[in-house]
Amino acid sequence: MKNKEHTRQVRDTVVEKFKAGFGYKKISQALNIPRSTVQAIILKWKEYQTTANLPRPGRPSKLSAHTRRRLIRDAAKRPMITLDELQRSTAEVGDSVHRTTISRILHKSGLYGRVARRKPFLKDIHKKCRLKFATSHLGDTPNMWKKVLWSDETKIELFGNTAKRYVWRKSNTAHHPEHTIPIVKHGGGSIMVWACFSSAGTGKMVKIDGKMDGAKYRTILEGNLMESAKDLRLGRRFVFQQGNDPKHKAKSTMEWFTNKHI
Repeated sequence: MKNKEHTRQVRDTVVEKFKAGFGYKKISQALNIPRSTVQAIILKWKEYQTTANLPRPGRPSKLSAHTRRRLIRDAAKRPMITLDELQRSTAEVGDSVHRTTISRILHKSGLYGRVARRKPFLKDIHKKCRLKFATSHLGDTPNMWKKVLWSDETKIELFGNTAKRYVWRKSNTAHHPEHTIPIVKHGGGSIMVWACFSSAGTGKMVKIDGKMDGAKYRTILEGNLMESAKDLRLGRRFVFQQGNDPKHKAKSTMEWFTNKHI
């Protein structure tokens, strides 16, 4: 939709000057209208032999092309912007439309409102370490991964802000950083647990009381690690994968692994 529609008289004048041998540039300067507009009028006249408005397929859009592009750009740059905020931004430039109109425009561009995924907050160093781990194991076979027992501790929030937050995103972009809500492992009203799992299923889960230190970590391993490996039928020669927490790599803990032949 054009921001301004020229009168039939102006369009006829453009065609008359074109017939008289004037070029696009001279017509543009003489009538003080953009050269692209002159070109559009003449191309339409050449194709349809008229400067009159042609029948339109339905009601004209309430928003200009410029405003539609602005809406799409704002939603793409700020995925968590709400429909109300977009509605107010269009009203500020003089275009008052309903929320459903804005939503329909975004849908046509491939942007849909989806619940933001909650993902652990990762610093750049964390991302680099994870990428390094992944690339170093690219050649591992599926059978090798079946022999891995994964474990970690985590803090589960019992009370907190669990409200859904919607983001504007395209398909297959749910896990892009700008479409997720970072979470951290701290805060009140929570419990700490240790758990493990393999490709065959989940192992033991243990609630951790008090502060987690190396001694308590080894006690948990002593009572749950081998039993979980047995329940998951990993056999004796399995790989135990833990995190990089200092208590995981403590000298006493590493000696415990050596004594258990893990």
